[in-house]
Amino acid sequence: MNESMPTPAALDIRDIHLPEPVSWWPVAPGWWLLIATMLLLLVFIFIARKIYRSRQLKRDIASELENIKQRYLLSNDKSQLAKSLSVLLRRASITFYPATDIAGLTGERWLAYLDETGRHSANAAKFQSETGEVLLSAPYLPEDASLDFDAHALLHLCESWLFAPHHKIQRMSSP
Repeated sequence: MNESMPTPAALDIRDIHLPEPVSWWPVAPGWWLLIATMLLLLVFIFIARKIYRSRQLKRDIASELENIKQRYLLSNDKSQLAKSLSVLLRRASITFYPATDIAGLTGERWLAYLDETGRHSANAAKFQSETGEVLLSAPYLPEDASLDFDAHALLHLCESWLFAPHHKIQRMSSP
């Protein structure tokens, strides 16, 4: 009975060969899409972080200004308001323009600097006016001193300078 079946040598059958292993290169299109998505995500995160950090200073200034306003509304102390605004303006200007010698400016030179960097229009209130001149003496007055000035005008003047769109943090030059 088995005589009718051919022997394996007679059939000339080759042994089973496995296909070549799949190469990792070139990468399948899905992997290219994943890599591109990851790169775009990294670029987006980098840009979003940079924008967030650049706006942090404005948020800090807005928060500090709001605290100053709230303290003024509670105490109605104009001399403390002028002192706080003067300090905030100086701190902000040193942060915006660290490469310049702002810390040493006093008197009319300080007010002229604020007007110059504030870029006020011709009809807008300026620091070199009765409103802005309060900032010259306020930080040096005793605690119990009282000042009489238009607090809302000073607040508006300082707010317009602090949130002027052209203020950008300048990098310090290397020595």
